[in-house]
Amino acid sequence: MPDWAKGRRFSPMAQSLSLPLRPPARAIAALLAGALLLAGALALWAQVEGERGIAPVANSTDIDVGGIKVDVRGDNADDARAKGWAEAQRKAWAKLGGPTISDGQLQSMVSAIVIEREQIGPRRYIATLGVIFDRARAGGLLGSGGPVRRSAPMLLVPVTIAGGSALVYETRNPWQRAWAEYQSGASPIDYVRPSGAGADSLLLTYGQTGRRSRTWWRNILDQFGAADVLVPIAHLRYQYPGGPVTATFTARYGPDNVYLDGFQLTAKSPDELPQVFEQAVRRFDTIFGQALADGKLRPDPTLSIAGAEIDPALQRLLEIGRQIEAQERAAAAAAAAGTETATGTEAPVAAPTEAPAVVSAFVVQFATPDAGAFDATLAAVRATPGVRAAATTSVGIGGTSVMSVSFGGSIDQLAAALRGRGFTVTQGSNALAIRR
Repeated sequence: MPDWAKGRRFSPMAQSLSLPLRPPARAIAALLAGALLLAGALALWAQVEGERGIAPVANSTDIDVGGIKVDVRGDNADDARAKGWAEAQRKAWAKLGGPTISDGQLQSMVSAIVIEREQIGPRRYIATLGVIFDRARAGGLLGSGGPVRRSAPMLLVPVTIAGGSALVYETRNPWQRAWAEYQSGASPIDYVRPSGAGADSLLLTYGQTGRRSRTWWRNILDQFGAADVLVPIAHLRYQYPGGPVTATFTARYGPDNVYLDGFQLTAKSPDELPQVFEQAVRRFDTIFGQALADGKLRPDPTLSIAGAEIDPALQRLLEIGRQIEAQERAAAAAAAAGTETATGTEAPVAAPTEAPAVVSAFVVQFATPDAGAFDATLAAVRATPGVRAAATTSVGIGGTSVMSVSFGGSIDQLAAALRGRGFTVTQGSNALAIRR
C-alpha cells in the first residue's frame, strides 16, 4: 500500500474505482484504426453524395435571342401580354439585323418564347423575354441558313470564387446553373458541360485548372470526350450582407490556363446574381467565339493521344538519351577494333542486321499513391529501352492504376528492362505488376 493510503479507509466500491483500467495497447490501436477508416470512408462518401448535379439543357440549332425587355399596356392582362410578346419578337428580329418584314411573316418564324421574368398587371405587362427563331425559316433572311461552324469539343469548367473558397461542382451554385441552362445550339463553341453529379466533383476541381500535367488532362478530357478545356471564372466580392455584389469575370482556356479576356459586372443585391450570370454567360460565349475566329481557340496538340503520346520535354530527353547510348556503343566498338588491330587480329566482318523484334502489348499494373507517383512511373516506363508506347487504361490515385505497354520483345525482356529502371516487378502470364 502506498504511503499516502496508509491509515485511510476505503470502501470496496471506492477501491474498485481507484484501480486504473489499462486495456491492452493492441486493442486501443485497433479501435483507433477502425475509427480512422470509418472517418475516411465517410469523408469520401461526403464528397460525392447529395444532390449536386445540374443537368444541362438540350441544345438545338435554332437562333436564340435573350434578354429582350418589354413594358406595354393593353385593354386587359391577356391583351397586354400578347402585345408584349409581339414587341419582343420585333425587338429580337431587329437585334439580329433582319430585314423589314410583316408581323405575320415574323410570327411564322418564331418557334418559342422563353419567359425569363415577367410581371402581369390588370392592364400592364413588364417582362424580360427570349425569342427563338427557327433557323430553317429565318436563316435565309439573315444570311445564316447554312450549317454553323463549330469548334472542337471544349470541356467547360465554371469556377466560382467567393469568400476565399473556389467551387466548381462541389455544391450546386448559380454560376453552374447559368451555364447548364444556356442554350448554346447557335454558338460556334461546342461546349461539353458535365452535370456535376457523381465523380465529376472529384475530377473537376479548381486545383485541376492549375495542373500542367498533360497526362492528367488527357485522362480527364478522354472521360468527357473533349479536345481541350475552357475555364470561365466568376470572382464575387460582397460589399456587405444583402448589399451590392461586384463580379469580376475572367475567360481562360487550355491546360496552361491561358488568359483570353475579362470584364466586370455589378449586382445591386445577391438576389440579382442569376440575372448578372445570364448576361455574363452570353458575353463569355462572345469572347470564346471571337477567340475561335482569331485562331486562338485551337486544341493543344500535346493533349492529343493519337498525335502526342509523349510530352515534348520528355521526348527531347529520350532523344538525348538515345544519342548518348549511340555514342557509347560507337566508342566501345572503336575501342574493341583498336585492340584487335594491335594484336594482329583481322577486324571481324560485320554481322548481318538482326530482324526487328516483334512488338507486343502487355498489361502493367503500377502503384499510384499520389499524382506525382503516377506521372513519374508513366514517364519512367515510357523511357524504358524497347518500349514503343505506354497509355493508361485505368487511373486509381491512392491505389493501383493500369497501363497498356507496347514493347519490342517478350514479357520476360520487358520485366528485365523495368527491373533495370529500378522497379520491383511481379510477373504473371501476360501482365506485370511494378512498384518502387
